[in-house]
Amino acid sequence: MDILVYLIPVSLVLGLLGLVGFLWALRSRQYEDLEGAAARILFDDDPRKETPK
Repeated sequence: MDILVYLIPVSLVLGLLGLVGFLWALRSRQYEDLEGAAARILFDDDPRKETPK
């Protein structure tokens, strides 16, 4: 039972760190454009120039 004295505060601190990380991700707009990054990988950054033959 003595171990609960240590485990309960540690679990509360870890939960608080997770909450702070989640709120930071929300404020930095990590979840704004979920489909844009998936579609952006399909397109080339530079349009290729056709070389005359």
